[in-house]
Amino acid sequence: MNINNDILNEIRQAAGENNVLQNLEEKIPYKNDASYMPGRIPELVIIPENSDQISRVLKLCTKYKIDVTVRSGGTSLTGSSVTNYNGIIINTMKMDKILELNIASRYVVCQPGVRLDNLNEYLNKYGFFYPPDPASSKASTVGGTISTNAGGLRAVRYGATKEWVLGTEFVTATGEIIRTGEYTLKRSAGYDLTALIIGSEGTLGVLTEAILKIEPLPEKYGRILSFYNDIYDVGSALSAVKNAGITPLIAEFMDLKTINSIRDKLNIKIPDYTQFMLMVDIDSTEASLKGKIENVEKIIKNYTKDVLTIMDQKTMDEIYKARKGAYSALLNQREKKNEIVIIGDVIVPASELPATLKEIKNAVDKMKINVSLFGHIGDGNIHANIFADNTKTGLEKVEKLQMEIAMAAIRHKGCVSAEHGIGTEKNKLLYEEYKERNSLYSLELMKRIKAVFDPENIMNRGKIFYD
Repeated sequence: MNINNDILNEIRQAAGENNVLQNLEEKIPYKNDASYMPGRIPELVIIPENSDQISRVLKLCTKYKIDVTVRSGGTSLTGSSVTNYNGIIINTMKMDKILELNIASRYVVCQPGVRLDNLNEYLNKYGFFYPPDPASSKASTVGGTISTNAGGLRAVRYGATKEWVLGTEFVTATGEIIRTGEYTLKRSAGYDLTALIIGSEGTLGVLTEAILKIEPLPEKYGRILSFYNDIYDVGSALSAVKNAGITPLIAEFMDLKTINSIRDKLNIKIPDYTQFMLMVDIDSTEASLKGKIENVEKIIKNYTKDVLTIMDQKTMDEIYKARKGAYSALLNQREKKNEIVIIGDVIVPASELPATLKEIKNAVDKMKINVSLFGHIGDGNIHANIFADNTKTGLEKVEKLQMEIAMAAIRHKGCVSAEHGIGTEKNKLLYEEYKERNSLYSLELMKRIKAVFDPENIMNRGKIFYD
């Protein structure tokens, strides 16, 4: 509904006069996020300072049936943080405090607006870190990464965000402030509401606090780079490493287009035949690291003759930074001014990687679309960066290719979204995944759960579910 002056005054009183943006120039930046999905300029942007303000605002929004979209860093790649309807955006960026650190119990308590790099800069002083590590960690926040169950480069070893959230404070659409989980590493206490909130993409309410597990920094690690002509060999090499019982700290692959986009930052010699590069980090104690790396080198050399090991920390930091900047660097590889870059994001079990990569490469070649392939190959996560004309015809081709890639993942026991969430970009793909698994009723159960938290269906309407 449209927000009239009487409702506006109620919202201002609930949120605090200085926490409501209503001028057009203040609202325009909220029309888009990091995705290519079209959004709308919200009627209002609320930037609350605490849970009570959020609670009061959501009670009003439920009462007046005002659509609400939750947003923090705006780094969503699937359109989760833009609004599709007339309504408001609640931005949690003012709630950016680290509230408590407990080293002995291995947890830190944060508000949702804390950026991941800032959190790790703080934790590193104590010899600890928070493992989830999306490429956008400089801008992405605790709240946003919990809402999409983000993964990142270290997921091969540490898993996705869901493995690291002990509990939350959460405000439902009806304004109820609830606490889920605990400060303990294990508990048995009925339904796991914390797990339900993780990955819910703002469709149930607003996250206002999180209890996160932390981990000691690795003692010592080295980096192995290897080069390939055939994408099948990349998947085979990584599968062989994991079959040997070795779990890397990170395992990333890049195709030639991605390599070229960051080549000047890598500062290494790349063989002329290279079409793909595999980057594997191995960690261990100071005493045993050398032997462990030699063992991995031996395995990888069964699939390529060119293997480079780097132990210098400065060089490793430069390469890591270059890899995290690959998406933005790929923007410079666009061939036309109106091209946009869309990141596909699927995942399969590690054993299915070689065949899946080959199928995706064949689909790309068949459709003659400009695509770069890279991703967190260690946990089976494949990113297909699609260069597309920002036209109706161009976007239709992208949609067709996205479906081809998704179905390849589904055929190989995988999922249509590894870490970017569903948003509006992938809701049809998610529907196809559940349909293929003969489990569409699972989506119906999700809708029923949403109705309990959000009886008027005001929270991030149009996201996750495909109609």
